[in-house]
Amino acid sequence: MLAKVHAAAVVGLEGAIVEVEVDTGRGLPSFIIVGLPDAAVQESRERVQAAVKNAGLTFPRQRVTVNLAPASLRKEGPAYDLAIALGALAASGQIDPATLESTLCVGELSLDGSLRHVRGILPVAALARAQAFARLVVPAEDAAEAGLIPGVEVIAAPSLTALVNHLAGVVLLPPAAAAEPESFVPDFVNDFAEVRGQEHVKRALEVAAAGGHNVLMIGPPGAGKTLLARALPSILPTMTLDEALDVTRVYSVADLLPEGVPLLQNRPFRSPHHTISHAGLVGGGSWPRPGEVSLAHRGVLFLDELPEFGMHVLEVLRQPLEDKVVTISRAKGSLSFPANFMLVGAMNPCPCGYFGDLLKECTCSPANVTRYQKRISGPLLDRIDIHAEVPRVEFDKLSSERLGEPSEAIRRRVEDARRVQRERFASSGVMSNADMGPADVRRHCALGEDGKALIRQAMSQLQLSARGYHRVLKLARSIADLAGEPHLTPVHLAEALQYRPRRWA
Repeated sequence: MLAKVHAAAVVGLEGAIVEVEVDTGRGLPSFIIVGLPDAAVQESRERVQAAVKNAGLTFPRQRVTVNLAPASLRKEGPAYDLAIALGALAASGQIDPATLESTLCVGELSLDGSLRHVRGILPVAALARAQAFARLVVPAEDAAEAGLIPGVEVIAAPSLTALVNHLAGVVLLPPAAAAEPESFVPDFVNDFAEVRGQEHVKRALEVAAAGGHNVLMIGPPGAGKTLLARALPSILPTMTLDEALDVTRVYSVADLLPEGVPLLQNRPFRSPHHTISHAGLVGGGSWPRPGEVSLAHRGVLFLDELPEFGMHVLEVLRQPLEDKVVTISRAKGSLSFPANFMLVGAMNPCPCGYFGDLLKECTCSPANVTRYQKRISGPLLDRIDIHAEVPRVEFDKLSSERLGEPSEAIRRRVEDARRVQRERFASSGVMSNADMGPADVRRHCALGEDGKALIRQAMSQLQLSARGYHRVLKLARSIADLAGEPHLTPVHLAEALQYRPRRWA
């Protein structure tokens, strides 16, 4: 007898339907799985047989052949356990195959028949809705995540026994309630109020947050670069529901969702160590998974001690910074992951860290200083909008009891600026000023005669590239949005130009 059950594979960040065909026939008892399964899928033979037995059911003692179609799509992971078990029970007549029509099933089986969490539930739920499945069966602990996608009835099955009883109409499992995002109150460990001094750097980070611009902070050890970077998420605008779902989908596929948190509402902050590999940063593997640039999507990627990262590792950032997406190509095909993040780098000006410091003498030779600074290429620096010098903090500011402006007040100004940008780009799909294309720059960053004269002089003195010219205009647009000004003025341009690099102009 032949039975068919629908399951799903996760390819990149999208789901793909997998039809699980189970055939039982005469012959010596055997259990064969075909259809390009990996080792974890092959091992499901042992899990399924033990789970069916321990659930009080009977695994067919016949020749059992399982085909995972389409055969050209590689199948990985234990998420097919439930569909294979249901197919075997339907093929042997223990459950009615009609009860599985228009149902998508995913879940890993324990040996005792209980269902365990699997990754990628959010894209699977989106697939179930897109393919018009009436029901989605998932492990009970994944029901809240699946419920984020409306329009699909979610059955939260704690075990194989409970699901079989539900299908037989003995004890019905109630549909899981649709998840409603809770009211979110931001709570951050680091606040700008606790950062002493560095007012000009705080202003630079406020401008960066307002327009989604990349930042590089340069200064001696202990000046507060890392603290400022870690406080940056506290002034970023709260994510919209669409942004939160976008981020949650990445973390669901990477299996990094915190337990009991179906929807991520804090903007990501990723801070990989400088020993990270190329694949760890942009993603990769024989079956590509998201890297740090994708895990920082809609948030911040902080690279501390920037020159210590491998030169090849840094250079692979150039394409994601420009395109906001990273494409990983393999012989079997290509996958794309989103990578729209703010890059925040921090570095010392030289190996000892005190080049240009007013109090402590630098012990590095000029050749060592130049060699250290050149570890970061010009093309990468050209993609960083804001270069901020972070000097040492004076004693009077460190010992003062006076707190700085709190992050909440700064965040309100940033959210006002982002609101203006959402209205401006409502029809184009652009999220922030940093994402503007050439046509958007021409339309929204028009200059008067005074502004043209200033930018013409700056291009000559700072040797700006065409990319640099557009980035200055985008930055000026963000400064104007913070000030509530509809048009760019020389004042906005002047502030934007002061954030250009002086050391490597």
